[in-house]
Amino acid sequence: MRRLFRLSSTIALAAMMATTAIPAVTGPAQAATLSGGFDVGPGGFQGNFNPLAATGGFTWLSVYFEPLVTYDEKLEKVVGQLASSYEVSPDQMTYTFKLADAKWHDGKPFTAKDAKFTIELAKNAKTGSVLAARLNAVSSAEAKDDKTLVIKLSAPSASLMDTLTKVMMLPEHALSQIPADQLAKNSWWSTAPIGTGPFKFSKYVTDQYVELAANTDYRGGKPSLEKIINRYFANPAAAIAALRAGEIQFTYVDSNDLTAFSNNKDFRVIEGNSFVVNYLGFNHDAPIWKDVRVRQAVMYAINRDAIIQSLYGGAAKPANCAYIADQVVPKGIEAYAYDPEKAKQLLKEAGWDQINGDKPITLLTYYTTPLAANVMAAVQAMLAQVGINVTPRAVDTPTYNSIVLNPTPDVAQFQMVYAGLQNGPDPGSINVGLNEKQIPPAGPNVARVRMPVLTAALDAALGETDAATREARYQEVCKVMNKELPWGPLWVAKRYGVASSKLKDFIWTPAPGGGPYQAHPEKWAIAE
Repeated sequence: MRRLFRLSSTIALAAMMATTAIPAVTGPAQAATLSGGFDVGPGGFQGNFNPLAATGGFTWLSVYFEPLVTYDEKLEKVVGQLASSYEVSPDQMTYTFKLADAKWHDGKPFTAKDAKFTIELAKNAKTGSVLAARLNAVSSAEAKDDKTLVIKLSAPSASLMDTLTKVMMLPEHALSQIPADQLAKNSWWSTAPIGTGPFKFSKYVTDQYVELAANTDYRGGKPSLEKIINRYFANPAAAIAALRAGEIQFTYVDSNDLTAFSNNKDFRVIEGNSFVVNYLGFNHDAPIWKDVRVRQAVMYAINRDAIIQSLYGGAAKPANCAYIADQVVPKGIEAYAYDPEKAKQLLKEAGWDQINGDKPITLLTYYTTPLAANVMAAVQAMLAQVGINVTPRAVDTPTYNSIVLNPTPDVAQFQMVYAGLQNGPDPGSINVGLNEKQIPPAGPNVARVRMPVLTAALDAALGETDAATREARYQEVCKVMNKELPWGPLWVAKRYGVASSKLKDFIWTPAPGGGPYQAHPEKWAIAE
């Protein structure tokens, strides 16, 4: 018997307004312009607003692009966006989507041909798609008619729906003539992009801001705001200053910036789990990490609890594999409590003086905030105490990606990385960073992890469609990670945003990569 799912943008609306939405004022809000620092932090793609290449920034991208399905605002279940319903065949190999009535910003209808075109672009690594590896199980996408898309798989994939929340639909009529290998950095993304969302592209002023105008023909109704502007800042401190001065109405903040807003009635602090595990990625192409005792020594050398308390203000939880959710973390795994003497002993047993000694090791990151700089300095000092000499190097996201995703990389540039990868809402998301089948250029396994036992555990978990059994499968993944340490897992921190109290019906969730999720930008408003 088929399972039929009815998807509606009104699902969980009452719960939504009680959790992440600022309550509406009595009477209509004045039409206005909302400005924010929506891309502050890693992952934003300033000047190249291409959702196929985006590893973050979805808070902004989903204001004008839309996926077939998305998460609700609690990141608990998948609901409809451009799909009104979908069916899954009994063997879980065929997904049939019924599409909503929607129009592109240029007035042309959104059809199943556009959806088919988008899936094929996202599957094609030549387009620069970071989703290609996640869509390996998709064998075909077919437009049965204007309102019906059928996706067929080569094997069951319980993570397909999670992946589809990140696949923003794109217009075939606007992009079909651009060669796949020229699409990633085409000027279209920053000069004339069109989506189906409640706001449409107006202009981009290089390195300053992007402006969107209300899409008065939006199927969900005319937006309350006239414009939304995404401003760019040299650093988070500049964005915070602009928020306090009333120049913008929203921005991200780090935990150590909260004191300026927590007891101020003019602002609302929004917090939640980031679902992102921060880790030290050992480049497995670098010979210095071959001995697991060396990797263990790194873990024992770092006082994670001290960093969490002193730098994060307690707003993080230690991770001993890729996960921290109780249902996928087995009991009895090694906690890697701070023990520098044990770290020294392990290094001695492994012959560290002969392997590397005090030679500098490049520690690369794309985190450029003051908090990240302090974390890197702490890690550097702690590792130095046991005889591991790391040299931190922070770069912007495009530079980082150009280094670590290079098919023929210079290992000396990133013998180790300080990075993050989402471990939820779906635990399968972590696969692309650890499965040996995802080593660049096939995927974003930037640490070049080659562990057959880990790949087998990941494959078994990804292919498991029974929910209860699937949790047990991911516990096996956690056990392997904890024992073999393909990464040095550190913690999962909370994430924070601060919004002006003048914002009404504003929904923001501290989602990994900024979402996407049901945010209903058409309802956002600013009170007089």
